[in-house]
Amino acid sequence: MFDQPPPNRPQSTDQKVRVIVIDDEPLAREGVRALLSSDPEVDVVDVCASGVSAVRKIVELSPDLVFLDIQMPGMNGFDVVRTIGAQDMPVVIFATAYDRYALDAFEAHAVEYLLKPFSDERFHEALSRGKLAVRERRMAELGEKLSALLQTVAGGGPPANNPAAPQRLAVRGARSTYFLAVEDIDWIEGADYYASVHSAGKTHLVRESLASLAERLGSQGFVRVHRSAIVNARRVKEIVSTPRRDQVAVLRDGTRIRLARGARARLEAQLRHRE
Repeated sequence: MFDQPPPNRPQSTDQKVRVIVIDDEPLAREGVRALLSSDPEVDVVDVCASGVSAVRKIVELSPDLVFLDIQMPGMNGFDVVRTIGAQDMPVVIFATAYDRYALDAFEAHAVEYLLKPFSDERFHEALSRGKLAVRERRMAELGEKLSALLQTVAGGGPPANNPAAPQRLAVRGARSTYFLAVEDIDWIEGADYYASVHSAGKTHLVRESLASLAERLGSQGFVRVHRSAIVNARRVKEIVSTPRRDQVAVLRDGTRIRLARGARARLEAQLRHRE
């Protein structure tokens, strides 16, 4: 997965949504570009005809949103996500002529899924959801920066014995709500509007942003190691460097989570604190 320093991404929530269109079919690319051109909130920063060029442009331009075709020769849409890393991907709207890929698309954290051929109405519905996800992500990033600034000004994070720190996390099922002990959580993965809480080999979906969970659990030994991942420091077995010089946290159950730049120092500080 890529660990490149991103270019200057627009931070204001009212700036245009920067989009890349990725499709190997020229007519499909131009069709999506034409539909996007009618939206004053959107700026199409590039179009790509292959998965390989898409990976290069996503790393280079750091768009907010991508329209990503699944069926492409060589490197398909899912390969693009795997190469970049799901946690590093912009908001994704998948498009394909084959509905059998729908479940896989949402498992790859797509915010929307367009089945070709689609109507203009269906396209703009998907675009609206995509823009909403971009705005929510921008707000979360701004909130994280403000929280970090306030902690720095205050001389550090909240005390470890913070009485407001949650001991259990409410998980709502189809018919009931149960409570998961915070100390039993291994790590948490951001998934647009939700967060996937991993515990004892099971995954629980919580309707709360990763930024909110990071703030609430920060005094409980949880560390934000990436834009899309929080790790329970108690579950970290070791931190290793890969041949590509990525930094990876290895949990006790073998789960490997790549660390963003600067996250290793924060995680090691928490580990020393917990010794």
